[in-house]
Amino acid sequence: MGSLLSRLGLECGGKAVKEEERHLRANDRELNLSYKYSDNAIKTSKYNIFTFLPLNLFEQFQRLANAYFLFLLCLQSIPEVSSLPWYTTVVPLVLVLSMTMAKDGSDDMVSSTSTNYSIKTADLLLLSSSEPLNLVYIETAELDGCVSVCCMHACMCVYTCEISLPFLIVHCEPPNNRLDKFTGTLTLKGETYSLDNERILLRGCTLRNTQWCFGLVVFGGPDTKLMQNCGRTTFKRTSIDRLMNVLVLSIFGFLMIMCLFLAIGNGIWEYQEGSKFAAFLPKGVNAPFSAFLTFWSYVIILNTVVPISLYVSVEIIRLGNSFYINWDRKMYYPKNDTPAEARTTTLNEELGQIKYIFSDKTGTLTQNVMTFNKCSINGKAYGEKTEKVDFSWNNLADPKFCFHDNSLVEVVRDGNPEVQAFFRLLALCHTVMPEEKKEGELYYQAQSPDEGALVTAARNFGFVFRSRTPESITVVEMGELVTYELLAVLDFNNVRKRMSVIVRSPEGKLTLYCKGADTIIFERLNPSCSNLTEVTTLHLNEFAGEGLRTLALAYKDIDPEYMEDWKLRHHVANTAMDEREEKLDALYEEIEKGLLLLGSTAVEDKLQDGVPQTIEQLSKADIKIWVLTGDKQGGSSSLEYTIRLTCSNTSRIVPIFHEQSFITFLLPIPPHLTLPPTSLSPQAFALEKDMEIELLRTACMCQTVICCRVTPLQKAQVVELVKKYKQAVTLAIGDGANDVSMIKAAHIGVGISGQEGMQAVLSSDYSFAQFRYLQRLLLVHGRWSYLRMCKFLRYFFYKNFTFTFVHFWYGFFCGFSAQTVFDEWFITLFNLVYTALPVLSLSLFDQDVNDWWSFQYPQLYTPGQLNQYFSKRAFVYTVLHSGYSSLVLFFIPWAAMYDTVRDDGKEIVDYQSFALLAQTCLLIAVSIQVSLGLDTHYWTAMNQFFLWGSLSVYFAVIFTMYSNGMFLTLTSSFPFIGTARNSLNQPNVWLTMLLTTVLCVLPVVAYRFLRILLWPTINDKVRGRGSTHLQDKVLPATPRRVQARRTSTRRSGYAFSHAQGYGDLVTSGKFLRRTPKSRPALFSQTDSPLAQTQPQFYRTISEREEPPLSP
Repeated sequence: MGSLLSRLGLECGGKAVKEEERHLRANDRELNLSYKYSDNAIKTSKYNIFTFLPLNLFEQFQRLANAYFLFLLCLQSIPEVSSLPWYTTVVPLVLVLSMTMAKDGSDDMVSSTSTNYSIKTADLLLLSSSEPLNLVYIETAELDGCVSVCCMHACMCVYTCEISLPFLIVHCEPPNNRLDKFTGTLTLKGETYSLDNERILLRGCTLRNTQWCFGLVVFGGPDTKLMQNCGRTTFKRTSIDRLMNVLVLSIFGFLMIMCLFLAIGNGIWEYQEGSKFAAFLPKGVNAPFSAFLTFWSYVIILNTVVPISLYVSVEIIRLGNSFYINWDRKMYYPKNDTPAEARTTTLNEELGQIKYIFSDKTGTLTQNVMTFNKCSINGKAYGEKTEKVDFSWNNLADPKFCFHDNSLVEVVRDGNPEVQAFFRLLALCHTVMPEEKKEGELYYQAQSPDEGALVTAARNFGFVFRSRTPESITVVEMGELVTYELLAVLDFNNVRKRMSVIVRSPEGKLTLYCKGADTIIFERLNPSCSNLTEVTTLHLNEFAGEGLRTLALAYKDIDPEYMEDWKLRHHVANTAMDEREEKLDALYEEIEKGLLLLGSTAVEDKLQDGVPQTIEQLSKADIKIWVLTGDKQGGSSSLEYTIRLTCSNTSRIVPIFHEQSFITFLLPIPPHLTLPPTSLSPQAFALEKDMEIELLRTACMCQTVICCRVTPLQKAQVVELVKKYKQAVTLAIGDGANDVSMIKAAHIGVGISGQEGMQAVLSSDYSFAQFRYLQRLLLVHGRWSYLRMCKFLRYFFYKNFTFTFVHFWYGFFCGFSAQTVFDEWFITLFNLVYTALPVLSLSLFDQDVNDWWSFQYPQLYTPGQLNQYFSKRAFVYTVLHSGYSSLVLFFIPWAAMYDTVRDDGKEIVDYQSFALLAQTCLLIAVSIQVSLGLDTHYWTAMNQFFLWGSLSVYFAVIFTMYSNGMFLTLTSSFPFIGTARNSLNQPNVWLTMLLTTVLCVLPVVAYRFLRILLWPTINDKVRGRGSTHLQDKVLPATPRRVQARRTSTRRSGYAFSHAQGYGDLVTSGKFLRRTPKSRPALFSQTDSPLAQTQPQFYRTISEREEPPLSP
């Protein structure tokens, strides 16, 4: 109870209390419980063994259709109203509730067992560990996407776990969602020490290479920072779900109108004709009261128009299509043993209606594997040539490293001072942790892939970073072991955009080495570097034009006397309790002036295999792609360059800034398009309220948008902006924890199971290993799911309305007496048995074209974006079609049975024979409608089995239920004795069935023939081509795209993926260790040919205006 009150922020008095500061005492349970903090219990399931049944039933009866059938069951308990036996309602209702209950229970069990995925299940204050200096090695991929092992340490006042802990008191901040910040104090033996984020082990981090650790729980359960960051998960519903809710309400209204019309007819009939029978009734005739009872009786009879089994059928279809995604081996990534996974079963058809895709860049579109490609040193660029460098002269070189310019090796080995200083800087200015298991086998644990690439480059060119201590860095320089004294690390943060180290060489020389964004470094250069700066700027522009990530390098010699004074001031600032960061930044700014430029580096973050082809395919499907990345604009140059090649050759770049963010629009410029001249200035705040409409209007003219330097919250804001003002379905795809908010905000979230942890996958609706699988998810599975669902809905409403309208017409011939035209058992089993399986086979197996043609013609995807297959308009056409079919199915059998005699001269015109004929004609007609080529394009053995099996079951049931044995067993329940054998042996009965079927099907066949002939859709054209081509035909090779060299006038700033605080860690004696990971492959096959990087062959198909949809 205490934890519950804590979550609600309530005390026993009922007043809301906001926690301002948390107080804890080690091992004092009584004191800690008095504060009523949350315990460590986190409930992720909705049900337990006691609440499952009542709570699930309560939720199910919140559905309008289920509540309506419960209301019908109550009506049927009234003898004066009930016109059908109770089982006609109870059987379908119980079946629907049971199936839904089983699915909800299964989903809840999966949800509750998939959330306990981390070792650390609470936020702990680290007190002691098995490692020297109370260090722990942790992996925080689940929290921040960083896959490297990082190091944390306990407060220096705590040395062993045997310390007198009851005297340890903690005062800290209240629960919040700041993963990068913690403020508190620790009091021990009268001394107070400050606590920060480096002493806290957060829930979600994984302990690595550490045998044990002890800690004090600071936040538990829902108060942990991870749970505070989870945000509220919204229930996602598809556009078809929302449309069905509107249609169900409309159906209720239509039902009430029909019942009212028939009730009025009953009142009129009772007034005009009922008086003739008044003498035979004990209470006479009361026309208004009779009309009132008849209204409710028809509410029961016409209940089939309300689709109670619709929801269960939809869930079965979605579940089946989800299995197809899980089983698709063409979306399986054997390298990481990662199959595709549909983590939800409710959004499959929405995959066929995507209009906007919002994608992260690093790790989603790129491999997040950096390679050192080029550099500029002292005004000369290296890396232009094609020959591969041989590093065999360097015994400590990384064999995986490649570089293509031998001239750089030559100048290094010749002792060029500028070049050697360049690589010396790369070997010293970083926060990388080394590990050497065997002599010469070095492993680098880098906080960012960029740093690892740069240190590895220095290693191969003869400047090998070998080891470090808190006070020194050891480097092997051209075979000679050199140890530098590490005096200070000027750490990186988002404002500084640079980092520096100050070292003393063995000769006693003091040097500051600095690397960072070129714009930041150039502002702090000595004026004597102006000429070199101009040349380096040209090289930077060239590197940026090739999509490389760049940074500038500079150094400065420091006077020893000045350094002594600066160190004293640095110590004072570093131990200050107030404004510590501001004081340190001022000292850093002071010493990082008058730098001498060394050059610049260019690192490539390669795109994943198939990304350009996937972007091209999705663009041809008229899907808009927005890239939302935290990198600077230059860091997205490679992606921008790729998109330019896949889009039109004519494009324009319009930068729009939002604080530190800007958006690059890649505009294919049509002749009539002119951009607003002044409304979008470079200084516009794009996401501000007064600019968001203008931003969206301009962005929507683009095929692709790249948003740079956006925070996770801003990613979600961009998605919400499009959802708010555009009636379109959105999809967000990412691989890191910083993409979770975007994934949750979009209609559909897709997680990439890459190198940045599982947070994105755990928050997603679908997941796989490579971005290129997205085209198969959308163009194949999504389009098929949407097409199947639309066909199912059209057919479902068609058969139900046809069934109901036959009862409506019969009312005119039975005095509006609420008598049923069909057998009561046929009414019960019509939706559950006779017509359920054929439509399910259609909805699970049908394909208009196969996956091969779906890739060749991405335009097949566009009808789903326009809701052409099912809409309110299509629903109206379906109702009109049902009206026509019901007229045929009622009046043709009625005319055929009127004044008809058997072969032996006896009359056949009785109610039971007419009911049998009418219901048999109905079942055959609706079965032919869904099958035999009218709605089914892809036949399987299951289609045939379900179709003929359902018809066979029907005839078996009627011969059984209409037998003498059933009549003698339960006379009141089976009154149709002998009807089947007496009617179905007459030729005119079978001829009537044939006539009604032909008349029902003929208009549909004629319309579809004329439509294909005069107004063929793109599906018709592709199916026509598919019938004349072999599916295994080898297509002509696509001409290879010439990679045009791109020029740019914009420099590429280095996009640090650092986190602040690693400078302090490397000076405190913490060594990172490498944890090898391996997992056996699930399948031995190689990756699918359809998912390879070769571009898909593509043809353009022109379309004429399409006619209205027909049922």
